[in-house]
Amino acid sequence: MAAPGQNLAVVVHRAGDLRLENHPIPEPGPNEVLLRMHSVGICGSDVHYWQHGRIGDFVVKDPMVLGHEASGTVVKVGSGVTHLKPGDRVAIEPGVPREMDEFCKTGRYNLSPTIFFCATPPDNGNLCRYYKHSASYCYKLPDNVTFEEGALIEPLSVGIHACKRAGVTLGSKVFVSGSGPIGLVNVLVAKMMGAAAVVITDFTIQVKNETPQEVASKVESLLGCMPEITIECTGVQACIQAGIYATRSGGTLVLVGLGPEMVTVPIVNAAVREVDIRGIFRYCNTWPVAIALLASKRINVKPLVTHRFPLEKALEAFETTKRGEGVKVMLKCDPSDHNP
Repeated sequence: MAAPGQNLAVVVHRAGDLRLENHPIPEPGPNEVLLRMHSVGICGSDVHYWQHGRIGDFVVKDPMVLGHEASGTVVKVGSGVTHLKPGDRVAIEPGVPREMDEFCKTGRYNLSPTIFFCATPPDNGNLCRYYKHSASYCYKLPDNVTFEEGALIEPLSVGIHACKRAGVTLGSKVFVSGSGPIGLVNVLVAKMMGAAAVVITDFTIQVKNETPQEVASKVESLLGCMPEITIECTGVQACIQAGIYATRSGGTLVLVGLGPEMVTVPIVNAAVREVDIRGIFRYCNTWPVAIALLASKRINVKPLVTHRFPLEKALEAFETTKRGEGVKVMLKCDPSDHNP
């Protein structure tokens, strides 16, 4: 075990103030495990907290460890933990309900208002060397699934949850708006779930200064029809508008990307054409599904990782992400193992 003070962590103090600090190594509670972190991806939300100090009502008031796309190795287990042991490689689900409320009882624990969530104020994340987490929300990785794939289960889960809420099925025609990591995992999952054709902006459609209606007609001409399903991953007002115009009557628009609280959208157009608009908030019950898909090699997320940095170079990694370089930037937290 590392000596006290060897728990390097990436901490945001306020907008624009990101630091590397040494924190004490935590002691796991009875139902927790202590993890030696291995791979942690940088999410747009991590960059947003660093740049702006808040996302909506979640405000950084005290220093907060960033990071929530993560995997690591169990080094110590609490007295009540039976399904994990030291040496187990695990992927971490960052959202842990604090109480068994009505949302948990119905299986939609992501909607629990008191949920703990890594790197959402005031809860610390896991971009550090050592981190403790609820054992029930640490999932053992099969030998043929890498640590980086384990960390990518978090963004992949957003795609699984969105495509389930969208009702993607055999033969679906799907329009994905936005081609960042979340747009890309939605393409992967939609195809996995049987979509016959998927069109994505910035890849199959270049959007420069077209009106939302022009984008919608581009989508229709490329697909040969209007898509039954649109998955909007940007949160940009014009893109949400395009999503409504693009979706076939009777179809479904799922809003994944989060932008300003108030947006102007052609709601009457959606209403009279019976276009269902559904939201998603993170995910629930997706880790076992994602692990099964990765272990069976039905889905390949490895190409999403374009940059790797050791934890000591976290500030450089965050600058790289902020500049929009590559797709997914991965931090390697275990100095003795920088393998994927």
